[in-house]
Amino acid sequence: METLYHQTYRLIQEVQSDLGKYERATGEQVHHVENEIQAHIDHILSNCERLDILVNKEPPTRRSNAKMKADQLKYDCQHLQSALRQLQHRRYQREQEDLDREALLTRRFERNDADTTIAMDAGLQHNTKLNDANRDMDNLLGHGSSILTSLKDQRLTLKNAHKRILDIANTLGLSNTVMRFIERRTTQDKFILYTGMVVTCIIMFLAWKYLT
Repeated sequence: METLYHQTYRLIQEVQSDLGKYERATGEQVHHVENEIQAHIDHILSNCERLDILVNKEPPTRRSNAKMKADQLKYDCQHLQSALRQLQHRRYQREQEDLDREALLTRRFERNDADTTIAMDAGLQHNTKLNDANRDMDNLLGHGSSILTSLKDQRLTLKNAHKRILDIANTLGLSNTVMRFIERRTTQDKFILYTGMVVTCIIMFLAWKYLT
């Protein structure tokens, strides 16, 4: 399991590096990097599914820590998918803006063209709608990011609580062992005391009998 975990962790680091390349890529390189990132993410998801199976095969003493590490990998993979979708949205928006700008610059207007005013109004309205949609999408992404941050904080809180519970359980297990040891020692002490009393009484009786 450790080998698969480290392989998956390295894939996550590669995807994080490729996201920076994707943001700076141009032309045909964009599609190449995008396909490579998506392939790595699919591989990570497949590894996470295998790790879920391997976690259940771990010894009970290591299962909790192994599950925590596997869950962290799944969380990181979800974050990478969200980041990729956000970068794709920005790229599509830039491409659409470039197309609109190119169409506007290459269009030829004739004097007294009756469609000029209508076309420009339609273009302005379309641009306004695109800006509104972009703003709404940014708000949604920001809201999703805040939710993910909140979930991460809750996960850390639960992780600390789980660690405290394990510490308490270990302490109680040690206390139970000590109590059982004390009870066993008390029983042995009682046995030694009663045996000594009986032996002492026998010696005193024999001494009294022979001396008198």
